[in-house]
Amino acid sequence: MTQDNKNLYLAIALSILVIIGWNYFYGAPQLQQARQTQAEMQQPNKPPQPGTPAATQGQIPGSAAPQPANEAPAPLESRTAALAATPRVRLDTASLSGSINLKGARIDDVWLKAYHETTNPHSPNIELLAPTGASNAYYAEAGFVPKPGETLPLPGPDTLWQSDGGTLTAATPITLTYNDGHGLIFHRKISVDNRYMFTISDEVENKTGAAVTLYPYALVSRHGTPPTSGYSVLHEGMIGVIGDSGVQEPTYASIEKEPKATKQLNGTGGWLGFTDKYWAAVVIPDQHKSFDGTFSARGTATKIYQADFLAAPLNIAPGKTGAVTSRVFAGAKQTGVLDQYEADLGIKKFDLLIDWGWFYFITKPMFRLLDIIYKFTGNFGVAILLVTVLIKGAFFPLANRSYLSMAKMKAVQPQIAALKERYPDDKVKQQQEQMELFKREKINPIAGCLPMLIQVPVFFSLYKVLFITIEMRHAPFFGWIKDLSAPDPTNVFNLFGLLPYDPTALPIVGHFLAIGIWPLIMGFSMFIQMKMNPEPPDPVQKQMFTWMPVIFTFMLGTFPSGLVIYWTWNNILSVSQQALIMHRAGVKIELWDNLTNLFRKKATT
Repeated sequence: MTQDNKNLYLAIALSILVIIGWNYFYGAPQLQQARQTQAEMQQPNKPPQPGTPAATQGQIPGSAAPQPANEAPAPLESRTAALAATPRVRLDTASLSGSINLKGARIDDVWLKAYHETTNPHSPNIELLAPTGASNAYYAEAGFVPKPGETLPLPGPDTLWQSDGGTLTAATPITLTYNDGHGLIFHRKISVDNRYMFTISDEVENKTGAAVTLYPYALVSRHGTPPTSGYSVLHEGMIGVIGDSGVQEPTYASIEKEPKATKQLNGTGGWLGFTDKYWAAVVIPDQHKSFDGTFSARGTATKIYQADFLAAPLNIAPGKTGAVTSRVFAGAKQTGVLDQYEADLGIKKFDLLIDWGWFYFITKPMFRLLDIIYKFTGNFGVAILLVTVLIKGAFFPLANRSYLSMAKMKAVQPQIAALKERYPDDKVKQQQEQMELFKREKINPIAGCLPMLIQVPVFFSLYKVLFITIEMRHAPFFGWIKDLSAPDPTNVFNLFGLLPYDPTALPIVGHFLAIGIWPLIMGFSMFIQMKMNPEPPDPVQKQMFTWMPVIFTFMLGTFPSGLVIYWTWNNILSVSQQALIMHRAGVKIELWDNLTNLFRKKATT
């Protein structure tokens, strides 16, 4: 074994050890800590106060004070018990079910009718919002805070509102009323459309005999650190657009590193809240008025995360009525629905609730193209295959030039070998003569890399589309692929299901054992693609190209199956395209010779 080969194998071994070590000493403990935190009792919130420095913001109005750090948390309740503890108004639309809490007028019980936990249509629906007292409290709230220095009996989280009765549907809004007994009467109309948008219209009658100034607010609160997928390609956590500041994406960890665990921005128009991979809950103020938006976190073992806005003051003269309207989005991040809300309601950059990423200008059009083709084929997997063909066709002229350049490079290999023999100890002279050779033969040495370089952003954009868009969730292909957004469910290490155990459940190494049928096909197609070209003369490069299909097979084993299918199909098209171009150029295809040499060397060894 040469020293170069030893170094290569040593580098591969060290890389594997680093990955395994990180997973064992950091990844697994972090996951366990997140699960423990989620299981703890959550604490109530406090409101932001007008005129308070930003560092002290982030608590919501009218809520009880947080428990001291040394006070034992109250026992957790089941979701059913927490719901039964307060009077409620039923919620029932085409997309949502649940209830509105009359205590505090919170939107804290929301289920998504169209989405299930698994591909089984009889599995439970997705639970989005949950009441306080449950292990995963997550809710939206709106209200008012008084002017600094004033004390008013305003409605808070313990306030019991009176309902006009009935069920909240897309056709029948509900009206809640609260009389503070001191001259302020609050009327709240809650309506909802057939999708996921709640509209909260508040009216305040001032019968006190004096002018009153109130500051409207709305918030989304999340108790406990929720589990996330942990992929850097996807943002999960706090999110918002506040004025012209651009999209803000604090993670649950990063917000705690801000001064006093609070980040505040001011602007006109926008929204803020929380986003998961496919779902979101955000509050939306009046798009024509300035507001303060705040992201915050507090607590020790159990964290309470909050996104809230404090709007411009509402001045109500004696005998007059003041009104303010805000909105709450709680539902699935469907691309068309978000675009429609942005257009119809004028919500600034609402489409950025989906993490389209830096390649927004490629990723979103890629989804549009997939969606259009899907409407004709009825299968997102088929749409992926057709989009790949269209992309290959669009870049065919460039690929043609690239493969011709590779063919020319192959033709001058004897001359390059002669230069190395002529100047064995003068690397600089070798390079100079090679460049002169390339210039005479009109060869661009880097042209062969262009198809791969162009493929990277396209690959990444499709990866984003498959990973982030809910339209891909539970979208079937053919055969055993029931969900293009999930990894291939088969596994070679249990003989594709013949052995009754899950190799991925093994400690430390289980993550690397998710190799299904499609990843194997992808690895083989990549191996064939590598063997289409002349083997590099450098032994280290040769070993790297040999091991690359194996490495990619393990890397893509846990990727969405739709992406693996795309990569496989792309490799097949690339091999076919390269063979056609090289045949037309009269250049020998190296595939059979490379395969023959590979097995001949093994036999000799």
